[in-house]
Amino acid sequence: MSLKSIAAVDYTVIIARDLPAMRRFYGSVLGFRFVRQLGEAWFEYQVGPNLLALAQPRRTASDPPMPKGAAALQLAFKVAYAEVDACARELRACGVTILEEPRDQPFGHRTLFFRDPDGNLLEVYADTPS
Repeated sequence: MSLKSIAAVDYTVIIARDLPAMRRFYGSVLGFRFVRQLGEAWFEYQVGPNLLALAQPRRTASDPPMPKGAAALQLAFKVAYAEVDACARELRACGVTILEEPRDQPFGHRTLFFRDPDGNLLEVYADTPS
């Protein structure tokens, strides 16, 4: 077996410092479908064909938390062009602070940026119609 046999990212794990808040955000605010719980500190959500897991720190338990406002990761969620603005409205209605309002970027995307409860940077984007 070689590293060249890796063909896909199977799942993504977000190390959640505030697991209850993160579960509410990804399950209720973003509306991702809960798939299963593996133990006390591992929760999986279906996002299209991918799994997104929320887990409490174990191997990284002694790592200091990220400073407020610093992202440990950025996730980008693709939607249809007209949905970017609709997502912004829904997020605002749920009390989510929008970091950057929807706008067309010069590289061909319409983007919207916000953070999850742990401060990770999240993006909703669409390809700009030609």
